[in-house]
This record gives sequence, structure tokens and C-alpha cells, in this order.
Amino acid sequence: MDYLTIIQILDSTVRLATPLLLTCLAGLFSERAGVVDIGLEGKLLAAAFLAGAAASVTGSIWIGLLAGVAGSLAFSMIHGLASITFKGDQLISGVALNFLAAGLTVVVGQSWFKLGGRTPSLPTDARFGEWNLPFSDALANVPFIGPLYHELISGHTALTYMALLAVPLSWWVLYRTRFGLRLRAVGENPSAVDTAGVSVVRLRFAALVIAGVLCGMAGTYLASLAAGFVKDMSAGRGYIALAALIFAKWRPWYALSATMLFGLLEAIGNRYQSITMGDFTIPVQFMQALPYILTVIILAGFVGKAIPPRAGGTPYVKER
Repeated sequence: MDYLTIIQILDSTVRLATPLLLTCLAGLFSERAGVVDIGLEGKLLAAAFLAGAAASVTGSIWIGLLAGVAGSLAFSMIHGLASITFKGDQLISGVALNFLAAGLTVVVGQSWFKLGGRTPSLPTDARFGEWNLPFSDALANVPFIGPLYHELISGHTALTYMALLAVPLSWWVLYRTRFGLRLRAVGENPSAVDTAGVSVVRLRFAALVIAGVLCGMAGTYLASLAAGFVKDMSAGRGYIALAALIFAKWRPWYALSATMLFGLLEAIGNRYQSITMGDFTIPVQFMQALPYILTVIILAGFVGKAIPPRAGGTPYVKER
């Protein structure tokens, strides 16, 4: 495998990991606040559909981004209403949102566009374009550094760079601000936060708002990457993001590493449809299933003990 091939695989890794990273950070905020968010998959689907629909009608992917974020926020608020306000089971609420999004996007898409649940294909100017960083073209032919900068570091979309910047920003918010300290405390001991006079409900809803925005960005990225919405286009990325979150032990920098690992496996599976070793050939189905196999391994507990926030999944009942 030559150097240029490695750079191309890593470039695909970054592109494929972008929606996973945004979704993983979304789950990080909600679960740090004590709200288990199984509904990430549904938020992705809702955001991708509304982003694809709005971009196809208006011709602007930025308007599509606003629509995608709005759709994801709506699903986040439904989840908050069910699990925080009415103190329902957070897992059941999240699963219900996933089923709702899977069916509603197809039904509404068929009603609006008559394309079997799909949205019209987005033209190039209605999708996120690649951003070429300064001196990218000038350095393209420089040995070693040129391909690294021109192919891997430069040439990604705005949402990819926003996703990468969201990692240090999330770390700073969670570990260097009063809001982050309170958010983490709500996930560990909400009664202590309530005793201090801070609203547990408000903090948990704030976390869901942040999660909704991040999922909206991830869904919009998927719609732009695929030039429109198709049925079940999230392809389990919400669940993979949850597995990555467990692998990352609910920490932002670890989340970056975990999602890049999943992106790398997907990039390898897409590039090498089958690998032959002597008389044995690894089938294409196995290569394409690599991210999902890793998800099962992580959820089965083979990557070490991961301790979630202690109050995660438990509705808070105010003491009288």
C-alpha cells in the first residue's frame, strides 16, 4: 500500500466519520445530563429528510441545514417532554422516536415529492462544497507534505471542520465552564444540583437542545453527501454513535478517536470489497459489516469497563 493510497483512505475516514462524530457528541451532552438518547437514529433521519427537502425546494443547503436542525430539535423536545416532563422511560421514548422517524420520513416524502419516499436529487450548488485551505493548490505537488495537506487536511466541507472544532469546544464547555460543571453534576447527582437551587429540568432540556443541533448538522451532512434523502439513509449510524460513545467513556477527545476508528473501518470496507489471502477470500459482506461488528464487540463489553453517568436513564423526581 503506497503513501497516496493511505492518504486517500484517511481522507475517506474523515468524511465518513463526520456524521458519527457529530452524533456521538450529541449523545455525549444528553447522557452527561442523565438523559439516555437512543433516539439519535430518529433525529438523524428527521434532519436528513428535512434538510434534503428544504435544499431541493430552495436550492440552498444552508436553508436545508436550518430545516434539518429544526427537525432534529423537534424530536429532541418530544423526547424531553416524554422523559423529563412526564418522567417516562427514556429508552422506550427513544425507540419510539426512531420508529416514528423511519415511517414518517417515507410517508411525508412520498406525499410531497411522489418519489417513493425520496427527495429530489440535489444539484452541486445545493450541496456543501469543499473548502480549499490556504496554499492547498500551491503545495499539492510537494513530496509527502503536499498530499497530506492538499488531500487530507484541506478539501472538506464546512460541516467537517465544524465537527472537528466541536470536539475541543465540547471539552471546554463540559470541563471549563459553570454550565458544563452543572451539566455533569446533573448526570451524576441531580438531587444535589436541585438542592443548590439549579433547575435539573432546565439543564436536561438544554443538553437536549445541544444534542438536537448537533444531530441536525449530522443529518444535513448525510443529505448533502448523498445528494438527497433516501429511505433509512442513516443506516444505523445513531446506534454506532452510541457504541462509539461507550467506547469513548463519555469523553470528547476519546469520542473523536472512537468515531475515526469506525470511519476507518467503513472506509476500508468501501475501498476493499474483498481481500484474498492465498486460497481464502474475505467476502465483501464481511468488509461492509466491519463497523457493525465492532459495534457488537463494544456493546458486548470486550473493550474494558465503561461507567456511564450514575443518574443516566433515571427520571428525576423532586423531593418534597
